[in-house]
Amino acid sequence: MKNMNKKFWMGIILALAFYGIVQVLLTTGIFNDVTRSMLLLIGVNVMLAVSLNLINGITGQFSIGHAGFMSVGAYTSAILTLDYDVPFILAIIIGGIVAAIFGVLIGMPTLRLNGDYLAIATLGFGEIIRIVLLNTEYVGGASGLSGIPAKSTWTIIFFFTLFTVVLINNFIRSTHGRACLAIRENEIAAEAMGINTTMYKVIAFTIGALFAGMAGGLSAHTFYVITPGSFNFLKSFEILVMVVLGGLGSTAGSIVGAVFVTLLYTYLREFPEWRMIIYSIVLIMMMIFRPSGLLGKTKINFGKLGKKEAKANGSIDSSTP
Repeated sequence: MKNMNKKFWMGIILALAFYGIVQVLLTTGIFNDVTRSMLLLIGVNVMLAVSLNLINGITGQFSIGHAGFMSVGAYTSAILTLDYDVPFILAIIIGGIVAAIFGVLIGMPTLRLNGDYLAIATLGFGEIIRIVLLNTEYVGGASGLSGIPAKSTWTIIFFFTLFTVVLINNFIRSTHGRACLAIRENEIAAEAMGINTTMYKVIAFTIGALFAGMAGGLSAHTFYVITPGSFNFLKSFEILVMVVLGGLGSTAGSIVGAVFVTLLYTYLREFPEWRMIIYSIVLIMMMIFRPSGLLGKTKINFGKLGKKEAKANGSIDSSTP
């Protein structure tokens, strides 16, 4: 326990040191506005990838509707700040809570499904949300919402991201997290051992939706405008790619996958004609030569960096943010 606490606080200190260095570089102008926007996007994507990993990688469910929860949080927080002058941080939290409520409402009936059936159900949910937003004039319809105050800063997104990683990582290590891991390994055996599989799947789904909603709110207040098209099924697949590239079941892998995909998207914008081709080739090569992801079963250990998991399942990622 002492060793785990030591690693935890060492991770927090390193994260804060990274924050301080970036803050200095932004303040002095060494990092320009483009780099700043990229850093904010990386933070949002890390929140999305880590929260989806809890559902797909840890609990073993195949959800591809994360963009739907993101859109709920984005539109809720944007409306609160635009029309009701709700304080920014409170609006982000409320947006996450509303997305979590949707997670419960969607999770209760759909999480009795498995595999492809669950994927289709969650994909359908995301598309329903998008179509509703597309046809609702109050939220701007197809034009979306514009004039959203750009209140997301490097500091705010960093600490939201840090909170997301710490909370989900600690949840995975808890008794409840081990129940989710048991469901992933063998749902029938877990149920036979007395684990309420439906309840734990809904809990994981709800926590994932909560942080996806908050990430959506932060994204909306970063780029001034949101449209229903920003949250289509391609966005859900993009988040899924981050998780798979990093390594399913690894919190550290989700972080690395989110950073890798964000950087790839950013630098390929200079080659619009070749962007999707290059991106697809990179993904194919990854799946051929590194099917377990960038980190796979490797965990971040501040005592021994790159140490392999002792057990084959590599289930519990002891990485710290």
